Amino acid sequence: MITSEGREQFRVATAVRAGGPARGMSLRVDPDQVPGMAEALRGFPPVPSRRIDPAVAPDWLVPAGLGEVGSIVVASLPGHGVPAGALVLLRRAGTGPFGEDDEVTLREFAGRAGFAMSAARTFAQQASITETLMRDLLPPTLQQVAGIDFAGGYRPAQDHGRVGGDFYDVHPGAGDGEEILAVLGDVCGKGLEAAVLTGKIRSALQVLLPLAGDHQRMLTLLNGALLTDAADARFVTLVLASVTRRGPRVALRLTCAGHPAPLLIRADGRVEEAATRGTLVGVLPSAEATTVETVLAPGETCLLYTDGITEAHGGALGRDLFGEERLHRVAAECAGLPAEAVVERVQMVAAEWAGSNSHDDMAVLAITAPREPRPDAVDGPGRGTA
Repeated sequence: MITSEGREQFRVATAVRAGGPARGMSLRVDPDQVPGMAEALRGFPPVPSRRIDPAVAPDWLVPAGLGEVGSIVVASLPGHGVPAGALVLLRRAGTGPFGEDDEVTLREFAGRAGFAMSAARTFAQQASITETLMRDLLPPTLQQVAGIDFAGGYRPAQDHGRVGGDFYDVHPGAGDGEEILAVLGDVCGKGLEAAVLTGKIRSALQVLLPLAGDHQRMLTLLNGALLTDAADARFVTLVLASVTRRGPRVALRLTCAGHPAPLLIRADGRVEEAATRGTLVGVLPSAEATTVETVLAPGETCLLYTDGITEAHGGALGRDLFGEERLHRVAAECAGLPAEAVVERVQMVAAEWAGSNSHDDMAVLAITAPREPRPDAVDGPGRGTA
Protein backbone atom coordinates (compact mmCIF):
# COMPACT_ATOMS: atom_id res chain seq x y z
CA MET A 1 0.00 0.00 0.00
CA ILE A 2 1.38 3.42 -0.97
CA THR A 3 0.10 6.78 0.31
CA SER A 4 1.49 10.22 -0.41
CA GLU A 5 3.13 12.26 2.35
CA GLY A 6 4.16 15.17 0.12
CA ARG A 7 6.09 15.82 -3.02
CA GLU A 8 8.02 12.64 -3.93
CA GLN A 9 7.62 11.42 -0.33
CA PHE A 10 5.47 8.34 0.16
CA ARG A 11 4.45 6.04 2.98
CA VAL A 12 4.90 2.43 1.89
CA ALA A 13 3.43 -0.48 3.85
CA THR A 14 4.32 -4.03 2.78
CA ALA A 15 3.38 -7.54 3.89
CA VAL A 16 4.29 -10.96 2.48
CA ARG A 17 0.88 -12.55 3.13
CA ALA A 18 -2.59 -11.55 4.26
CA GLY A 19 -2.76 -11.29 8.02
CA GLY A 20 1.02 -11.37 8.30
CA PRO A 21 3.18 -8.71 9.90
CA ALA A 22 3.32 -5.44 7.98
CA ARG A 23 6.32 -3.21 7.60
CA GLY A 24 5.91 0.52 7.11
CA MET A 25 8.48 3.03 5.92
CA SER A 26 8.67 6.55 4.56
CA LEU A 27 10.51 6.71 1.23
CA ARG A 28 11.38 9.12 -1.54
CA VAL A 29 10.35 7.15 -4.61
CA ASP A 30 9.32 7.69 -8.20
CA PRO A 31 5.84 6.18 -8.76
CA ASP A 32 6.50 6.12 -12.52
CA GLN A 33 8.84 3.16 -11.89
CA VAL A 34 5.73 0.96 -11.70
CA PRO A 35 3.32 1.07 -14.67
CA GLY A 36 -0.07 2.34 -13.53
CA MET A 37 1.18 3.51 -10.13
CA ALA A 38 1.20 7.25 -10.90
CA GLU A 39 -2.26 6.95 -12.48
CA ALA A 40 -3.62 5.05 -9.46
CA LEU A 41 -2.30 7.69 -7.06
CA ARG A 42 -4.24 10.29 -9.09
CA GLY A 43 -7.42 8.21 -8.98
CA PHE A 44 -7.40 6.99 -12.59
CA PRO A 45 -8.62 3.48 -13.57
CA PRO A 46 -6.05 0.71 -13.00
CA VAL A 47 -3.74 -0.67 -15.64
CA PRO A 48 -4.59 -4.34 -16.42
CA SER A 49 -2.17 -6.81 -14.85
CA ARG A 50 -1.28 -8.34 -18.21
CA ARG A 51 0.21 -4.99 -19.30
CA ILE A 52 2.63 -4.74 -16.35
CA ASP A 53 6.00 -6.42 -16.72
CA PRO A 54 6.89 -7.92 -13.29
CA ALA A 55 10.57 -7.49 -14.05
CA VAL A 56 10.21 -3.70 -13.65
CA ALA A 57 9.18 -3.95 -9.98
CA PRO A 58 11.69 -1.82 -8.00
CA ASP A 59 13.29 -3.23 -4.85
CA TRP A 60 11.33 -0.92 -2.52
CA LEU A 61 8.06 -2.43 -3.80
CA VAL A 62 8.95 -6.06 -3.14
CA PRO A 63 8.65 -7.27 0.49
CA ALA A 64 11.61 -9.16 1.90
CA GLY A 65 11.10 -12.90 1.58
CA LEU A 66 8.64 -12.78 -1.32
CA GLY A 67 11.11 -13.98 -3.93
CA GLU A 68 10.89 -13.41 -7.67
CA VAL A 69 7.81 -11.47 -8.77
CA GLY A 70 5.64 -13.19 -11.38
CA SER A 71 2.61 -10.89 -11.61
CA ILE A 72 1.59 -7.39 -10.51
CA VAL A 73 -1.79 -5.68 -10.21
CA VAL A 74 -2.31 -2.05 -9.20
CA ALA A 75 -5.53 -0.38 -7.99
CA SER A 76 -6.40 3.10 -6.81
CA LEU A 77 -7.63 3.67 -3.27
CA PRO A 78 -10.43 6.21 -3.87
CA GLY A 79 -11.22 8.78 -1.23
CA HIS A 80 -13.61 11.67 -0.61
CA GLY A 81 -12.62 13.81 -3.58
CA VAL A 82 -8.92 13.01 -3.23
CA PRO A 83 -7.43 9.51 -3.74
CA ALA A 84 -6.21 7.93 -0.51
CA GLY A 85 -3.35 6.06 -2.21
CA ALA A 86 -2.68 2.95 -4.25
CA LEU A 87 -2.84 -0.77 -3.52
CA VAL A 88 -0.37 -3.16 -5.17
CA LEU A 89 -0.59 -6.96 -5.11
CA LEU A 90 2.36 -9.14 -6.11
CA ARG A 91 2.48 -12.88 -6.89
CA ARG A 92 5.57 -15.06 -6.83
CA ALA A 93 6.83 -16.40 -10.09
CA GLY A 94 5.37 -19.84 -10.86
CA THR A 95 2.03 -19.24 -9.06
CA GLY A 96 0.22 -18.01 -12.17
CA PRO A 97 -0.86 -14.52 -13.20
CA PHE A 98 -3.71 -12.48 -11.75
CA GLY A 99 -6.95 -13.16 -13.57
CA GLU A 100 -9.81 -10.83 -14.45
CA ASP A 101 -11.82 -12.02 -11.43
CA ASP A 102 -8.87 -11.24 -9.17
CA GLU A 103 -8.70 -7.72 -10.52
CA VAL A 104 -12.44 -7.14 -10.04
CA THR A 105 -12.18 -8.35 -6.43
CA LEU A 106 -9.15 -6.14 -5.86
CA ARG A 107 -10.93 -3.06 -7.19
CA GLU A 108 -13.94 -3.69 -4.92
CA PHE A 109 -11.69 -4.16 -1.91
CA ALA A 110 -9.62 -1.10 -2.80
CA GLY A 111 -12.76 1.01 -3.12
CA ARG A 112 -13.95 0.13 0.37
CA ALA A 113 -10.48 0.41 1.88
CA GLY A 114 -9.88 3.78 0.23
CA PHE A 115 -13.07 5.32 1.56
CA ALA A 116 -12.36 3.91 5.03
CA MET A 117 -8.84 5.38 4.97
CA SER A 118 -10.14 8.72 3.70
CA ALA A 119 -12.78 8.86 6.43
CA ALA A 120 -10.20 8.01 9.09
CA ARG A 121 -7.90 10.74 7.78
CA THR A 122 -10.77 13.27 7.77
CA PHE A 123 -11.77 12.37 11.31
CA ALA A 124 -8.14 12.62 12.45
CA GLN A 125 -7.85 16.09 10.91
CA GLN A 126 -11.12 17.17 12.53
CA ALA A 127 -9.94 15.82 15.89
CA SER A 128 -6.67 17.72 15.54
CA ILE A 129 -8.48 20.95 14.67
CA THR A 130 -10.93 20.45 17.54
CA GLU A 131 -8.11 19.83 19.99
CA THR A 132 -6.30 22.97 18.83
CA LEU A 133 -9.41 25.11 19.20
CA MET A 134 -10.29 23.44 22.50
CA ARG A 135 -7.04 24.54 24.13
CA ASP A 136 -8.15 28.16 23.90
CA LEU A 137 -11.57 27.35 25.37
CA LEU A 138 -10.39 25.33 28.36
CA PRO A 139 -10.07 27.14 31.71
CA PRO A 140 -6.48 28.13 32.53
CA THR A 141 -4.32 26.55 35.22
CA LEU A 142 -4.05 29.08 38.05
CA GLN A 143 -1.29 29.70 40.54
CA GLN A 144 0.09 32.41 42.80
CA VAL A 145 0.31 35.85 41.18
CA ALA A 146 2.11 38.75 42.88
CA GLY A 147 2.00 36.97 46.23
CA ILE A 148 -1.74 36.21 46.01
CA ASP A 149 -3.07 32.66 45.73
CA PHE A 150 -5.53 31.86 42.93
CA ALA A 151 -7.18 28.51 42.26
CA GLY A 152 -9.99 27.48 39.94
CA GLY A 153 -12.06 24.44 39.16
CA TYR A 154 -14.48 23.60 36.38
CA ARG A 155 -16.90 20.75 35.78
CA PRO A 156 -18.90 20.81 32.51
CA ALA A 157 -22.58 19.94 32.43
CA GLN A 158 -21.99 17.14 29.93
CA ASP A 159 -19.80 14.30 31.19
CA HIS A 160 -18.44 13.67 27.68
CA GLY A 161 -17.63 17.34 27.15
CA ARG A 162 -14.64 19.41 28.22
CA VAL A 163 -15.95 22.92 27.67
CA GLY A 164 -19.18 24.79 28.27
CA GLY A 165 -20.61 28.14 29.26
CA ASP A 166 -18.78 28.76 32.55
CA PHE A 167 -15.32 30.31 32.57
CA TYR A 168 -12.73 32.07 34.68
CA ASP A 169 -9.52 33.95 33.95
CA VAL A 170 -6.83 35.77 35.92
CA HIS A 171 -5.03 38.64 34.20
CA PRO A 172 -1.85 39.88 35.96
CA GLY A 173 -1.31 43.61 36.20
CA ALA A 174 0.86 45.46 33.69
CA GLY A 175 3.57 46.08 36.30
CA ASP A 176 4.57 45.57 39.93
CA GLY A 177 1.86 46.72 42.29
CA GLU A 178 -0.74 46.96 39.51
CA GLU A 179 -4.17 45.45 40.07
CA ILE A 180 -4.78 41.85 38.99
CA LEU A 181 -8.12 41.30 37.26
CA ALA A 182 -9.90 38.03 38.01
CA VAL A 183 -13.05 37.21 36.06
CA LEU A 184 -15.65 34.49 36.51
CA GLY A 185 -18.64 34.23 34.20
CA ASP A 186 -21.58 32.14 33.10
CA VAL A 187 -22.85 32.25 29.51
CA CYS A 188 -26.44 31.35 28.73
CA GLY A 189 -26.59 27.79 27.37
CA LYS A 190 -24.52 24.64 27.52
CA GLY A 191 -22.08 22.66 25.43
CA LEU A 192 -20.10 23.74 22.39
CA GLU A 193 -22.37 26.65 21.35
CA ALA A 194 -22.03 28.21 24.79
CA ALA A 195 -18.28 27.53 24.72
CA VAL A 196 -17.92 29.44 21.43
CA LEU A 197 -19.60 32.50 22.95
CA THR A 198 -17.47 32.04 26.05
CA GLY A 199 -14.38 32.26 23.85
CA LYS A 200 -15.65 35.48 22.28
CA ILE A 201 -16.32 37.05 25.68
CA ARG A 202 -12.95 36.03 27.08
CA SER A 203 -11.27 37.56 24.03
CA ALA A 204 -13.32 40.75 24.41
CA LEU A 205 -12.35 41.05 28.07
CA GLN A 206 -8.71 40.57 27.10
CA VAL A 207 -9.02 43.54 24.74
CA LEU A 208 -10.71 45.62 27.49
CA LEU A 209 -7.93 45.00 30.04
CA PRO A 210 -6.59 48.58 29.75
CA LEU A 211 -9.95 49.65 31.25
CA ALA A 212 -9.78 47.18 34.14
CA GLY A 213 -9.60 50.03 36.62
CA ASP A 214 -13.20 50.94 35.71
CA HIS A 215 -15.45 47.91 36.05
CA GLN A 216 -18.55 49.80 34.95
CA ARG A 217 -16.88 50.95 31.76
CA MET A 218 -15.80 47.38 30.92
CA LEU A 219 -19.33 46.06 31.46
CA THR A 220 -20.86 48.84 29.37
CA LEU A 221 -18.59 48.15 26.41
CA LEU A 222 -19.06 44.38 26.66
CA ASN A 223 -22.84 44.86 26.91
CA GLY A 224 -22.81 46.96 23.75
CA ALA A 225 -20.75 44.39 21.89
CA LEU A 226 -23.16 41.57 22.77
CA LEU A 227 -26.22 43.63 21.83
CA THR A 228 -24.82 44.36 18.37
CA ASP A 229 -24.03 40.70 17.68
CA ALA A 230 -27.34 39.69 16.13
CA ALA A 231 -25.97 36.25 15.24
CA ASP A 232 -25.54 35.35 18.92
CA ALA A 233 -28.45 36.76 20.94
CA ARG A 234 -27.24 35.42 24.28
CA PHE A 235 -26.30 36.96 27.57
CA VAL A 236 -23.65 36.44 30.23
CA THR A 237 -23.39 37.00 33.96
CA LEU A 238 -20.05 38.12 35.36
CA VAL A 239 -18.03 38.84 38.45
CA LEU A 240 -15.05 41.18 38.09
CA ALA A 241 -12.50 41.19 40.89
CA SER A 242 -9.59 43.63 40.94
CA VAL A 243 -7.01 42.31 43.37
CA THR A 244 -3.99 44.02 44.95
CA ARG A 245 -1.53 42.89 47.62
CA ARG A 246 -1.05 45.44 50.39
CA GLY A 247 1.50 44.05 52.77
CA PRO A 248 0.09 40.89 54.35
CA ARG A 249 -3.46 41.80 53.26
CA VAL A 250 -5.22 41.62 49.90
CA ALA A 251 -7.47 44.45 48.73
CA LEU A 252 -10.45 43.62 46.50
CA ARG A 253 -12.82 45.56 44.30
CA LEU A 254 -15.76 43.32 43.40
CA THR A 255 -18.47 43.95 40.79
CA CYS A 256 -21.31 41.56 39.97
CA ALA A 257 -23.34 41.75 36.78
CA GLY A 258 -26.37 39.48 37.13
CA HIS A 259 -24.22 36.93 38.93
CA PRO A 260 -24.31 35.39 42.45
CA ALA A 261 -22.33 37.61 44.81
CA PRO A 262 -18.90 36.32 45.91
CA LEU A 263 -18.48 34.86 49.38
CA LEU A 264 -15.87 36.19 51.79
CA ILE A 265 -14.55 33.42 54.04
CA ARG A 266 -13.09 35.05 57.13
CA ALA A 267 -10.37 33.55 59.30
CA ASP A 268 -12.81 32.93 62.21
CA GLY A 269 -15.18 30.90 60.00
CA ARG A 270 -17.68 33.66 59.27
CA VAL A 271 -18.97 33.74 55.69
CA GLU A 272 -20.07 37.09 54.31
CA GLU A 273 -21.79 37.79 51.03
CA ALA A 274 -20.20 40.69 49.15
CA ALA A 275 -22.71 43.55 48.77
CA THR A 276 -22.48 43.90 45.00
CA ARG A 277 -25.32 43.55 42.52
CA GLY A 278 -25.88 44.24 38.84
CA THR A 279 -27.84 43.46 35.68
CA LEU A 280 -27.22 40.80 33.07
CA VAL A 281 -24.77 41.67 30.31
CA GLY A 282 -26.16 41.52 26.77
CA VAL A 283 -29.89 41.94 27.53
CA LEU A 284 -30.71 45.55 28.41
CA PRO A 285 -29.60 48.71 26.59
CA SER A 286 -27.29 49.46 29.51
CA ALA A 287 -25.55 47.26 32.08
CA GLU A 288 -25.69 48.66 35.61
CA ALA A 289 -23.69 47.31 38.56
CA THR A 290 -22.42 48.33 41.97
CA THR A 291 -18.83 47.86 43.07
CA VAL A 292 -17.83 47.02 46.63
CA GLU A 293 -14.39 47.19 48.20
CA THR A 294 -13.13 44.85 50.89
CA VAL A 295 -9.91 43.45 52.35
CA LEU A 296 -8.78 39.89 53.01
CA ALA A 297 -6.61 39.24 56.05
CA PRO A 298 -3.98 36.46 55.86
CA GLY A 299 -5.68 33.09 55.42
CA GLU A 300 -8.99 34.60 54.24
CA THR A 301 -10.58 33.77 50.89
CA CYS A 302 -12.92 35.37 48.38
CA LEU A 303 -14.93 32.61 46.67
CA LEU A 304 -16.46 33.22 43.24
CA TYR A 305 -18.82 30.56 41.89
CA THR A 306 -21.46 29.97 39.22
CA ASP A 307 -25.07 28.98 39.89
CA GLY A 308 -24.33 25.46 38.68
CA ILE A 309 -23.13 24.89 42.25
CA THR A 310 -26.16 26.21 44.14
CA GLU A 311 -28.71 24.91 41.62
CA ALA A 312 -27.38 21.35 41.51
CA HIS A 313 -30.16 18.88 42.33
CA GLY A 314 -29.47 16.02 44.72
CA GLY A 315 -30.38 14.67 48.12
CA ALA A 316 -32.33 11.53 48.95
CA LEU A 317 -34.77 11.91 46.06
CA GLY A 318 -32.47 13.85 43.76
CA ARG A 319 -34.83 16.86 43.75
CA ASP A 320 -33.39 19.19 46.40
CA LEU A 321 -31.19 22.12 45.45
CA PHE A 322 -27.69 22.33 46.85
CA GLY A 323 -28.61 25.89 47.72
CA GLU A 324 -26.85 28.93 49.11
CA GLU A 325 -27.25 27.90 52.74
CA ARG A 326 -25.45 24.61 52.18
CA LEU A 327 -22.74 26.40 50.21
CA HIS A 328 -22.26 28.85 53.10
CA ARG A 329 -21.79 25.93 55.50
CA VAL A 330 -19.23 24.27 53.23
CA ALA A 331 -17.43 27.59 52.82
CA ALA A 332 -17.27 28.08 56.58
CA GLU A 333 -15.56 24.69 56.89
CA CYS A 334 -12.85 25.99 54.52
CA ALA A 335 -11.75 28.84 56.80
CA GLY A 336 -7.97 29.13 56.78
CA LEU A 337 -7.45 26.64 53.95
CA PRO A 338 -5.29 27.41 50.89
CA ALA A 339 -7.08 28.44 47.69
CA GLU A 340 -6.63 25.03 46.03
CA ALA A 341 -8.09 23.24 49.05
CA VAL A 342 -11.11 25.55 49.11
CA VAL A 343 -11.85 24.88 45.44
CA GLU A 344 -11.35 21.14 45.84
CA ARG A 345 -13.65 20.99 48.88
CA VAL A 346 -16.48 22.97 47.29
CA GLN A 347 -16.28 20.99 44.04
CA MET A 348 -16.18 17.65 45.84
CA VAL A 349 -19.22 18.36 48.03
CA ALA A 350 -21.25 19.77 45.12
CA ALA A 351 -20.34 16.81 42.90
CA GLU A 352 -21.29 14.32 45.62
CA TRP A 353 -24.61 16.14 46.08
CA ALA A 354 -25.42 16.06 42.36
CA GLY A 355 -24.30 12.45 41.97
CA SER A 356 -25.46 11.09 38.62
CA ASN A 357 -28.18 13.75 38.21
CA SER A 358 -27.93 16.17 35.32
CA HIS A 359 -26.54 19.55 36.30
CA ASP A 360 -25.40 22.83 34.83
CA ASP A 361 -21.75 23.77 34.34
CA MET A 362 -19.96 24.33 37.65
CA ALA A 363 -17.09 26.77 38.04
CA VAL A 364 -15.31 27.97 41.18
CA LEU A 365 -12.55 30.55 41.61
CA ALA A 366 -10.82 31.19 44.96
CA ILE A 367 -8.68 34.23 45.80
CA THR A 368 -6.73 33.80 49.04
CA ALA A 369 -4.44 36.05 51.03
CA PRO A 370 -1.53 33.76 51.99
CA ARG A 371 -1.01 33.18 55.69
CA GLU A 372 1.77 35.14 57.35
CA PRO A 373 4.87 33.07 58.16
CA ARG A 374 5.47 32.16 61.78
CA PRO A 375 7.97 34.45 63.56
CA ASP A 376 10.31 31.49 64.05
CA ALA A 377 10.04 30.28 60.43
CA VAL A 378 13.40 29.67 58.81
CA ASP A 379 13.96 29.24 55.11
CA GLY A 380 15.08 25.74 54.24
CA PRO A 381 13.92 22.51 52.65
CA GLY A 382 10.13 22.38 52.85
CA ARG A 383 9.93 25.76 54.63
CA GLY A 384 9.86 29.34 53.52
CA THR A 385 8.11 32.66 53.67
CA ALA A 386 4.79 33.60 52.13
